[in-house]
Amino acid sequence: MEDDLADLLLRTTKRIRHAQSRRLAPLGLTPSQARALRVIVRDGPLRMVDLAGRLGVVPRSVTTMVDGLEAAGLVGRAPDPANRRSLLVRPTERGHDARVRMAEARRAAVEEVLAPLSADQRRALRDLLAVIDEARDCGHGA
Repeated sequence: MEDDLADLLLRTTKRIRHAQSRRLAPLGLTPSQARALRVIVRDGPLRMVDLAGRLGVVPRSVTTMVDGLEAAGLVGRAPDPANRRSLLVRPTERGHDARVRMAEARRAAVEEVLAPLSADQRRALRDLLAVIDEARDCGHGA
């Protein structure tokens, strides 16, 4: 049963990711860039190493993400006043606007995948996933 459940969860997550990728493509963003931009808008300005830590990735992979976001005009880099050797990444006005469109794309992707569920089933699924998420925060599980 656990194998079936794991497979179902992984397939559903993959479907959501693919639906999200399709909806982010017109914005010129990959899911990784969108995730980085969400964190930068929410928590920024951030040093690159701090952004990597929040994303759970190695710092050199953040450089590529931020390069793409900067080329699109969604973020900018500036010297950190507290440490001139560090750069801070902060969202631009276009980055804030893109964050709104990204949230819409994400909601639409989830809606697409969860369309077969009734409102009650969606609430039940949300509640069950929240229990799992809270257990992670309390130190139960990885």
